[in-house]
Amino acid sequence: MQRWLGVTLSLIGVVAILWLGLTGRLELYIHPRYVVFTVVMAVIGGLASIAAFLVLPTRSEHGHDHGHDHDHDELAEGPPRTGWRAAIAIAGSALLVLATVVALLVLPPATLSSATAENRDIAGSTALSSVDTTELVGGDSTTFTVKDWATLLHQGLGDDFFAGKPAAFSGFLVPTDDPDIVYVARFLVTCCAVDAQPLAVPVLYPGWRDDFAADDWVEVTGGFVPNPDAAATEPIVLMPETFDEIERPAQPYVY
Repeated sequence: MQRWLGVTLSLIGVVAILWLGLTGRLELYIHPRYVVFTVVMAVIGGLASIAAFLVLPTRSEHGHDHGHDHDHDELAEGPPRTGWRAAIAIAGSALLVLATVVALLVLPPATLSSATAENRDIAGSTALSSVDTTELVGGDSTTFTVKDWATLLHQGLGDDFFAGKPAAFSGFLVPTDDPDIVYVARFLVTCCAVDAQPLAVPVLYPGWRDDFAADDWVEVTGGFVPNPDAAATEPIVLMPETFDEIERPAQPYVY
């Protein structure tokens, strides 16, 4: 029973990885550069599990003709499961397999949320501390993404740099302690979703909760201005010209 359970769970995991890879959704969990490696290793792991199950003998088969060893194994394992004990073991294994199937193959893949962003210090992301902004400073601001703007804002460039530079980008909404400010954010993934770091641009939008909710995806255009609240932690904010809800993109992360 235990060998069947182990192989079954392994194969469910392999099928889930292959399905996510074929549908392009494995990138919701890992960086794209690791997709091929992960799929190949999943296939190898699945084949190894099947081979181990077929090749390795069971405990009862091993040493069956040796009375002393057989008795010793029975004492180590305890009395065989019969009746209700066996039924409980089978039911537990079946429930475990069913739960694994639902979690990996039935439920849709979920992206990281605003709650995760808040828990990972969205205002002071360490992912931006060592970024070289030389190319960005002299680049075309009309092509900048959330990652680019968040990087420049994190570097503490003054009002003069941001003045007159139009911005257009998309991301999901993350609430802040200031009711007039909302973050438009994305996650930066360097390896997998576990190490993802939130990158965000503060947007001045009084009453944003009347029109939107946390985790809504939006497309924003506008320009940067000094924060009207001089005591705020965000000295520069985006003053939006347009602020439109959109569908979550197929690739919600940045790399």
